[in-house]
Amino acid sequence: MLADWIELSLGGTIPTEREGRTTGGRFLLHAPGILELIPDTAGKDAQACVLSAGIHGNETAPIELLGNCLARIEAGLLAVGSPVLVILGNLASIRSGKRYVTTNLNRLFRRELDEEGMEPERARELMSAVDGFFARHAQLPRLHYDLHTAIRDSRYPRFVVEPFGETPTLPEQWAWLAAADIQAVLHQHRHSWTFSHYSKHYHQAQAFTLELGRALPFGHNDLAALAPMGRLLEELVAGRKPAQAPAVQMAFFRVAHELMRESESFRLCFADDTPNFTEFPPGTRLAEDDKAGPFIVGEAPVSVVFPNANVELGARAALLATRTEQPV
Repeated sequence: MLADWIELSLGGTIPTEREGRTTGGRFLLHAPGILELIPDTAGKDAQACVLSAGIHGNETAPIELLGNCLARIEAGLLAVGSPVLVILGNLASIRSGKRYVTTNLNRLFRRELDEEGMEPERARELMSAVDGFFARHAQLPRLHYDLHTAIRDSRYPRFVVEPFGETPTLPEQWAWLAAADIQAVLHQHRHSWTFSHYSKHYHQAQAFTLELGRALPFGHNDLAALAPMGRLLEELVAGRKPAQAPAVQMAFFRVAHELMRESESFRLCFADDTPNFTEFPPGTRLAEDDKAGPFIVGEAPVSVVFPNANVELGARAALLATRTEQPV
């Protein structure tokens, strides 16, 4: 059943088999797109792991990566050694191949959410699932990898966003991510209500948003380039300590400013296909907005990340980051 779970979830099929045995443990289907793996015996390095993908429906490589991991469990090639909550986020947008249906799901993960609609209801369902999972496995360290792909090219095709929060990131996380061929790290400068931020802010988990290349349709992803990340996920599922590499091989950035779309007139003053982490020198005009006015780079160069002029009014249209040192 595990090998077919993603296809069944996207097809809207509710399996009659909601729980059962698998290699090294058992599985539970909590709700559409929410699957829990429970080991018979936790490995000595087991963690309570949330592995999520498809929060944006057009980002398919992470879904295929998780599918490969589940298929290896079903084939007896990988034994479950950690409790793992596997999540397909926005099922409706995955089916349609679009980033979202009505609103961006990855800005809704806050407990005070009072919005209505499909995506807000899904955000509440996913938050509840994470709350219950971490409560059931409270004796274990908590980890959440929210897997994405970016809508544009990047100077660093594989990078990670560290959510803002009081919980410090453990040095081993940087070493694991470096060994998984992550090339850059972006430290967030304030609260942003993403899925990984939810786990860090409310559950003090080690939590990250991972950007794993370009957003492409199913069947067009270069999974060979993601093989090191696949191995990291499998080690976590197995309850083993992942491989490590020097964190110094990654580039570290910190968000210095956010460009917000305040009016219909908002526009970015650079090409639509500008790659993530493109650096702009002082004096460069980056954006214009009739309400907010122009944004011009100050005394220090900045690198643009996630530029998108077509966001909803009041939403973030780009992050501006500066280079920083590796955390001690």
